[in-house]
Amino acid sequence: MSDVIKLLPEHIANQIAAGEVIQRPASVLKELVENALDAGADKIEIWIKDAGKNLIQVIDNGMGMSETDARMAFERHATSKLNDAKDLFALKTKGFRGEALASIAAIAQVSLQTRMEGEELGTCIQIEGSEITDQSQVSCKPGSSFAVKNLFFNVPARRNFLKSNPVELKHLENEFHRITLAHPEISFQFTHNDQLLYHLEKSNLRKRIVDLFGRAYNDRLIPIEEHTDLVGLKGFIGKPEFAKKTRGEQFFFVNNRFFKDTYLNHAVFQAYDNLLASKTYPSYFIFLDVEPSSIDVNVHPNKTEIKFENDREIYAILKSSVKQSLGQFNISPSLDFEQENSFELPWESRKQIPVEPQIKVNPDYNPFQSKSLGGASGSGIKNVQSDALRKSGFGSPQSSPEDWEQFYKLEEEASEQQQQLDLPVEGESSKHFIFQHPFIISPVKSGLLFVHIRRARERVLYDELMQQFLSQPIPSQQLLFPLQAELQGAVKSYWLSNRKTTERLGFVFEESKEGIDFTGIPAPLDQEQGTNCIEQINAQIMHGEPDKGELAHEFILSIASAGSRTHEKWNESKANHLIEQLFQCKEHQYTATGKRILDTIRKEEYLKQF
Repeated sequence: MSDVIKLLPEHIANQIAAGEVIQRPASVLKELVENALDAGADKIEIWIKDAGKNLIQVIDNGMGMSETDARMAFERHATSKLNDAKDLFALKTKGFRGEALASIAAIAQVSLQTRMEGEELGTCIQIEGSEITDQSQVSCKPGSSFAVKNLFFNVPARRNFLKSNPVELKHLENEFHRITLAHPEISFQFTHNDQLLYHLEKSNLRKRIVDLFGRAYNDRLIPIEEHTDLVGLKGFIGKPEFAKKTRGEQFFFVNNRFFKDTYLNHAVFQAYDNLLASKTYPSYFIFLDVEPSSIDVNVHPNKTEIKFENDREIYAILKSSVKQSLGQFNISPSLDFEQENSFELPWESRKQIPVEPQIKVNPDYNPFQSKSLGGASGSGIKNVQSDALRKSGFGSPQSSPEDWEQFYKLEEEASEQQQQLDLPVEGESSKHFIFQHPFIISPVKSGLLFVHIRRARERVLYDELMQQFLSQPIPSQQLLFPLQAELQGAVKSYWLSNRKTTERLGFVFEESKEGIDFTGIPAPLDQEQGTNCIEQINAQIMHGEPDKGELAHEFILSIASAGSRTHEKWNESKANHLIEQLFQCKEHQYTATGKRILDTIRKEEYLKQF
């Protein structure tokens, strides 16, 4: 029998390794920017085309590389960060395994230009699928410029698994947020398809958060800081009232390296106990500083999972610190045991002699006595008792025990009359509906029909808008005062790049320095509904949706959802009209998102309860 085990060719081995390290364009961005940070750069430019599928370029002003180092950088396990195994447990750099550049070069076309300070010429290297196609000297600025083109060009199956451009751009933006938050002392520039999305100057952490997420965050942040022998904590947490219904603004860093940890995330949420609305998530930007030897950052190829030696102790310290910060800023109740047990008096009152207050009571006061409420002139409104009360003796200044007994007897009779509900009977048109939020309930032959009011309105509005959009633009109502949305990055870019379609849907807007100013919203919405609709759409875009082909459908879903949320009072005629509209819809059982609108509870089912 011949031997069956053999070594893989180098290019195949590199492609397999690339599958672990490079999953999507955002992975390339992370590795290139981390290399720039390790090179000592304080200014980094990022140029992206087609969400990174066709170009990811990172330009830095770091130390650059020599000709030999430039070539060695693309070899597997070639690194300047480690000398022996002990260095793995004292890491102070971002990259250390020497796999990133070799993996990128295996599945893309890479161009590197680099020059060290003091050298006259730099080095240019062209690599395609792990093969160096050209190496030459070039005139360039000090630092390094990596251009990664046509990602997964030689692995078409992997390229086909990439998501749409909005989704991949969102992943790039998320990675950009993680890196820039960890390094506010470095300036960054992020450009996509020749459109500048971010220009971040050197700043402190609070300013960096505001630059990334909008000016409104300046008033939403609470500082957190704690120093112990095990861990140092600093950063910011969000005020509970600004918690969002979607995740995405929760950031943990350890030694300036972003990581994810559900265990520590639970500690933060426990500290917010009873302060958050249901199914909402607070923002936090928390930095942990620990001894490098007490953590393992090599648990996962993406280095976003970290193993802590003292995770239980860090959990307790984190929870206590967040709770303390919330208490100090009067967000949650806190006790100050050092405070003096005395009242804080105004300065001008401290030398005055306390005077006991006088309480005067009218012994002849009778709450049941008839009197004028308009003053001595007698021109006011009379407080007139019923005949029953008068007959019971309550019109006179004095009342006897018999009067009180008669009064309670009358109260019991009135209560019994109120409890005799006049329930609607099938066939009586004047008593056809019961309104019990969120339902309209109507008796039918087989039992009781329950109609979910908001979902019924959403179905009707969705069908109307979709039918109208197919033939003509949805009308827009102009606002007296524009709705100012602080949008940056991919969200702002999405609105601007799809302006033609969004204006056909009724959204009229202008670009501003802070984001987008909406001067018109779809006609079916009032201003409050329009604000909610825009926020809902922005949340969808932040999660990488919708795709261009689904834009109209997704936006109309959001318009219908926002327009269905009203606070109006219901009556018979409104209920009749809504149900008539609902049953004219081609699909009246479910909303466009698949939620049930109506159902019948059969008479036999509720009779079983008796």
